Amino acid sequence: MARIGLTGAAGNVGREVLDAFDEEEHDVVPFTHSEHEDVASEILDVTDPDEVCEKLDNVDSVIHLAGATSPDADWDTVVELNVHGTKNVLDAAVENGIDRVVFASSNHAVGMYNAAASGDPESMTIGDARTVDPDDPTRPDSFYGVSKVACEGLTSYYADRHGLDVVNVRIGWYMTEDDLRDNTGEDVEPGKARFARSTWLSPRDCRDIHRKAATVDLPEAPVTVNAVSRNDERFYSITETMRTIGYEPRDNAAEILGE
Repeated sequence: MARIGLTGAAGNVGREVLDAFDEEEHDVVPFTHSEHEDVASEILDVTDPDEVCEKLDNVDSVIHLAGATSPDADWDTVVELNVHGTKNVLDAAVENGIDRVVFASSNHAVGMYNAAASGDPESMTIGDARTVDPDDPTRPDSFYGVSKVACEGLTSYYADRHGLDVVNVRIGWYMTEDDLRDNTGEDVEPGKARFARSTWLSPRDCRDIHRKAATVDLPEAPVTVNAVSRNDERFYSITETMRTIGYEPRDNAAEILGE
């Protein structure tokens, strides 16, 4: 049975990924920064390299979700939690012979494509949207986005230098259906509502993409893929995601909203 370490298991995406795997085939080992009554986990500080190496000594792969998650996070926070934390996980993977790291990147690594003139990282222009492919040059929209670009650079280096299997998953806006409705209502600024409809990643599709990213054979490494649902208004291309890791998106914001 394959053992999958999951950092950031108590976050919104982490809680979803906990239910993504067949318990008869995969043993998911959750790690969190602090104790949570509803998540049975091991405590892990990703900024402590020795602790990360020790705690990740008996897993076959890692889904690394831990770190700062807000586009508004300041520079010192994203450097410490995201950049240093990710490097520590990659070092532990090399030291412990871990087969694969799935890194939680973000749409904010390329967020300035189609961004609103205000620079709001969660809003967009109302004109025609430009398709954004995974191999387009990065255009971060915030210090948070910059940190994800830096981490993708790290994963690329470790893949090339150490032969590590890596999948960078540029996660869209993970929301429940109720949250999607709340973020697209009549009282929501049009650019923000459009961003929500475009970048929505449903819980079901979130589980599918992380399961595939952690388990399928890769054509090369690293692989970088966009992670949004099959939304009518999407501009992040998921063609490559479907081809390279077998992603099968099933949900569509337009259908949920009755548009």
